[in-house]
Amino acid sequence: MGFRNKQWPWFAILARTGREKNATLLLENAGYECYLPVSKFTRRWSDRVKEVEVPLFPGYLFCRMNPHNRLPVLMTPGVIQIVGVGRTPIPVEEEEIAAIQRVGKSGLPTMPWPYLEVGQVVTIEEGPLCGLAGIVLKIKSGLKLVLSVSLLQRSVAVEIDRTWISNTHGAARSSSMESQANRSMAIPVSPRHSDAAKGSLGEAAEAD
Repeated sequence: MGFRNKQWPWFAILARTGREKNATLLLENAGYECYLPVSKFTRRWSDRVKEVEVPLFPGYLFCRMNPHNRLPVLMTPGVIQIVGVGRTPIPVEEEEIAAIQRVGKSGLPTMPWPYLEVGQVVTIEEGPLCGLAGIVLKIKSGLKLVLSVSLLQRSVAVEIDRTWISNTHGAARSSSMESQANRSMAIPVSPRHSDAAKGSLGEAAEAD
């Protein structure tokens, strides 16, 4: 594969809360492949009903990019920084993004969920998520499949039908110890610290 046609890894981009969509559009207009996972729900006002989209990972979007040429991304309005260790961006697992994209295309109800590392891991055998593996939780309303982005230590949950899986027993780790060790140092900045992060961003941009 030639350098010009190389498909760069996914990176998590920390953006100002509420400006994730605008930052995504600006990056896409600049030629980047981006992905902003959203949850859709219907909101009712006294005079109208509207479908609203809310980011599944508030404050974050994902972008394929060359980590050695990150200044154009950092200079994009709304972008605070690229998640990583110090000034070194850390890519997101390709399989994690692919799984969340599958969920998004399925149209099934999805929502943010507390980060899970250990649980009952199963593979979906039927339905629109057939072949997808994740942690299954039993709750009052039924079953949820939990998928995670380990770098961000955040998860999402999607409603599934219990007939789509044949067995929900047997606990297993959702990620290997090696993966946890490799990513234990990657601490994303919380959006509430955006001002401090923007200060360090300027320093990083000058260094680049």
